[in-house]
Amino acid sequence: MAERYPGGVISKTPPTVTPPVDGEGGSASGMWTLDTVLEYEKAGAWPKPLLPRELYAWGAGSFGKLGDGSTINHSSPVQVGALIDWSEASTGQFHSVALKIDGTLWTWGRNNAGQLGDGTNIDLSSPVQVGALTTWNKIAAGGSHTVSLKTDGTLWTWGLNSSGQLGNGTVVSRSSPVQVGALTTWNKIAAGGSHTVAVKTDGTLWSWGFNSSDGPLGHNNLVSKSSPVQVGALTTWNEITAGIYQTAAIKTDGTLWTWGRNNTGQLGDNTVINRSSPVQVGAMTNWSKIAAGSNQFLSIKTDGTLWTWGANSSGQIGDGTVVNKSSPVQVGALTTWLQIAGITTSSAAIKTDGTLWTWGFNGNGELGDGTTVYKSSPVQVGALTTWFRVANSSRAPHIIAITKGSSN
Repeated sequence: MAERYPGGVISKTPPTVTPPVDGEGGSASGMWTLDTVLEYEKAGAWPKPLLPRELYAWGAGSFGKLGDGSTINHSSPVQVGALIDWSEASTGQFHSVALKIDGTLWTWGRNNAGQLGDGTNIDLSSPVQVGALTTWNKIAAGGSHTVSLKTDGTLWTWGLNSSGQLGNGTVVSRSSPVQVGALTTWNKIAAGGSHTVAVKTDGTLWSWGFNSSDGPLGHNNLVSKSSPVQVGALTTWNEITAGIYQTAAIKTDGTLWTWGRNNTGQLGDNTVINRSSPVQVGAMTNWSKIAAGSNQFLSIKTDGTLWTWGANSSGQIGDGTVVNKSSPVQVGALTTWLQIAGITTSSAAIKTDGTLWTWGFNGNGELGDGTTVYKSSPVQVGALTTWFRVANSSRAPHIIAITKGSSN
């Protein structure tokens, strides 16, 4: 899939980049990924997109979390407002969060614990801007808390804090963003049901929040933490994701590691034994992307194949059965999977051709296929070939996705 922008072509092949020195110079050539272009758009270093970035939502509409001004369920995608400059989205259990290309942060849905970050506890059924800053860069929504990174590498959290999931050394909930420490080296974030995971620029892995039942923090104990604690001493952690009570990560060497609850085989180590420290999933070194649902994981390998494991009572594994799997199983034989998301007991994925596919539980219409019928194999959402992002959440009974829309 390629799309022409002023000065270049975008595909899934990364460019060759020469970084600037002291903020000056730098160059890039070759094929640009959509992800790379998005990062440059955020920094104001790429031409204005020729195609709009529209935000769509569907599934359970309670508390207004679909952002369409109502609390009604939708079994097909509905556009969130008329804005066309969305870049990233994430969904909590009953709230939603999104970023625009201009670096502004927007939230909507349930707000009983301050998870919308607007300084109130009032539910909202349409997006509201959090403050006036234009420096928000990455977001992750947990069960009832929200985590975000700014462009300066600082880490901010807000919402429910009953288990220390905000990481600010307290168990006091916050209705506005509060900074976690003073470091400027945070790089990647993930939010589980009541715990948070992050990777720093030095490749170290950190976690905090709820830990007392299954060990999702990976510290080799069952003690909850209200401040970030390093997981081991390695500096090779890369991709991360968090389920309700379990966590997964991919290292820079392409190996896959999981820990936490394992009652349905969601750790993928061919057992149902809980692990409070990271355990490797098989011996493969070609894992590329990872996403968590409530009790299932999805992963894409470097060859573009899709693999899933864990709970499967609603068909969320996508292998045509409703049998739990304690080891990764391939979903079909395609090598064109590009992006993945776990949504409670459902799953979603985007292919390289820009089509969006869903499967699993569909009682609220969260599969977006116009029905409420469960599907144990991937089904296409509409006929669009311009899907760009689908939001991951271990708790949300709804889906949010971004499409590049049509030409202006």
